[in-house]
Amino acid sequence: MNITEKILAKGANKKTVNPGEIIEVDVDLAMSHDGTSPPTINTFKKISDKVWDPDKIVIICDHTVPPNTIGSAEFHKVTRKFAREQGIKKYFNHGEGICHQVLPEFGFIKPGSIVVGADSHTCTHGAFGAFATGMGATDMAFVFATGKTWFRVPEAFKINVEGKLGKYITAKDVILNIIGEIGTFGATYKTLEFQGSTIEQMDVSGRMTMCNMAIESGAKNGIMEPNKAILQYLQDRNVKSFDVVKSDKDYVYEKEYEFQVDDMEPQIACPHNVDNVENISKVEGKTINQAFIGSCTNGRLEDLVQAGEVLKGKKVHEDVRLIIIPASAEIYRQALHNGLIDTFMDSGAIICNPGCGPCLGGHMGVLGSKEVCIATTNRNFLGRMGDPESEVFLANPAVVAVSAIYGEIKDPRG
Repeated sequence: MNITEKILAKGANKKTVNPGEIIEVDVDLAMSHDGTSPPTINTFKKISDKVWDPDKIVIICDHTVPPNTIGSAEFHKVTRKFAREQGIKKYFNHGEGICHQVLPEFGFIKPGSIVVGADSHTCTHGAFGAFATGMGATDMAFVFATGKTWFRVPEAFKINVEGKLGKYITAKDVILNIIGEIGTFGATYKTLEFQGSTIEQMDVSGRMTMCNMAIESGAKNGIMEPNKAILQYLQDRNVKSFDVVKSDKDYVYEKEYEFQVDDMEPQIACPHNVDNVENISKVEGKTINQAFIGSCTNGRLEDLVQAGEVLKGKKVHEDVRLIIIPASAEIYRQALHNGLIDTFMDSGAIICNPGCGPCLGGHMGVLGSKEVCIATTNRNFLGRMGDPESEVFLANPAVVAVSAIYGEIKDPRG
């Protein structure tokens, strides 16, 4: 079996599982946020009055923090009341950060576990060798009530990545290149299992970026065997009692893809689909109005450090608003202590509190008609960040930072 099948088999109390098989599994951790908790709670109340295990549920307010409308304020009230009534201690509503960043930071993610979240980018946690996937509010309500859910065991694609990343070439470029090849629907309900020398040498931030965007190819989950960086990260957070699961060497995958990164250019996902990927040389010179560095994809310290290298001593173009949002309070604090926030402010950037920000297109950083944004986010769908006539390009933090300086999409390598 592969990693995913082994984890699911254990969760289903079975020796083996096969692709296509319908199984019921025990959930190790369930998460919802301020956008998905209220509908989850409404359905939950129709089927139960007590959650199955309050210690295995995490609720995080991150999508609209602080609330920007009466409706979002009411959503926060609903989640806060429910957490208190149910004795859910893992409740966060003080700007701790984006759910997918907060969960591992607080040591809630363990290799070999089954993690479900009422958010599609829950697949981020596959970086830690967990089976992690998103689901809708109705399914989450039943998890809250029973601690169980069902899956069809996904078929697996092996994504082998070899080579050394060049300067200002990052995990974001690697995953965009992969999605450009596979397509937005090319891996629907499949497992993307990332392997190869590039993945083995990748830091925690990069691995999270890769798995975060597995859903953008339609995948059920993205997953990797934990490497030394992951194991050190877990040790630093005193995470214990977990199983490092590995695929059998003779496992036969449904498909295998090979990617070489040695000569890769920065990759740009052009409007209005994530698989509309081009080399940066094809889109350089496109005028922009907004640049955004942040999100659950690229709001980690490593991303901010890269942006800081580009922005130090420079000024943001007078016609561009550059928005920078650390993915968590921990990252924000680190950026404060090492001088990054000063660098960003000196450049003319706007720094906002940890949260999802412009990625949602309604909380802040909304685009007007015909405006163009280059962002480190994971989606560039029509109207995603505001007016349906606006455009969003996706890129790595260095590309976004240098583009903010020049007022047009630019290659940071010069």
